[in-house]
Amino acid sequence: MKQWIAFWNIFSKDIRTYYLKPPNLSWGIIFPLAWTLMFFIRSGGDVDLFALLPGVMTMSILFGTTSLLSVTITFEKKGRSFERLLLAPISLEYLMLAKTSGAIMFGAINAFVPLIIAAFIVDLGAVSWALLICGVVLTSVVSTFLGLFIAVAVSEVFEAQTFSNFFRFPMVFLCGLFFPIERLPVFLRPLSYVLPLTYGGDILQGAVNQSALMPSALSLAALVVFCAGLFLLSVRTIRVKWIC
Repeated sequence: MKQWIAFWNIFSKDIRTYYLKPPNLSWGIIFPLAWTLMFFIRSGGDVDLFALLPGVMTMSILFGTTSLLSVTITFEKKGRSFERLLLAPISLEYLMLAKTSGAIMFGAINAFVPLIIAAFIVDLGAVSWALLICGVVLTSVVSTFLGLFIAVAVSEVFEAQTFSNFFRFPMVFLCGLFFPIERLPVFLRPLSYVLPLTYGGDILQGAVNQSALMPSALSLAALVVFCAGLFLLSVRTIRVKWIC
C-alpha cells in the first residue's frame, strides 16, 4: 500500500509541476499543427491527410515525451531532488514507472490532438480504433523509456537535449513516418528495423489507412521488447551511475 501511495504522490507531483504548465499544454497543440501546415504548404494544398496523420501522431508522441522527460529527470538529478526520491518507500522500478507515467500520458494525449483536428476535415470511420489505441499507448511507452534512457545516460541538461536530437531526427527520416522505408537506400533499410519508432509508426499506418508494412502482431511484439529493454537498461544505468 505504501508503494502505491508513493507512486501516486510522485506521479501527481510531476503532472502538476511539469505537464500541466501552459507552455507544455500549448506545445501539444502547436507542434502537430506546425507539422501539418508545413506539409500542407509544401504540397501546395494538395495533401493526403490519411497518409500524413500517422506520421504527425508519431512525431507528436516522440517529441512530447522525450523533450520533457529527458530534461526533467536530468534537472532533478542536477538539483539533487532525485536523491530525495530514492528515500521514498518504493522500489527503484516503481519509482521510475511513477516518473515516466506522466510522460506516457502526455505523449498519448499529444497523439490524439492531430486526430481530433483531422476529424473535422475527413471521415475517420475506416480507422481501426482498437489497433490505433494500442499503437498510441505502446509508442508513448517506448518513446518515454527512450527519453528515460537518454536522461540517465547523461549528467547535464544540455547533454540530454543534444543526445535526444541524436536519436530523434534520424528516426524521423529512417522510420517510414513520412518517407517509405522501401525508398531508402538499401544500406540504410536494416537500420530502420532496429529503431522502435519504425514499429510504432507502422502500427498507426495500419490503423489509419491500412498500409502497414509489417503484420500488426509483429510490430506490437517488437514494441513490447523495446519497452522492456529500454526500461531495464535505464534502471541498470541508474543503479550503476547514480546510486553506487
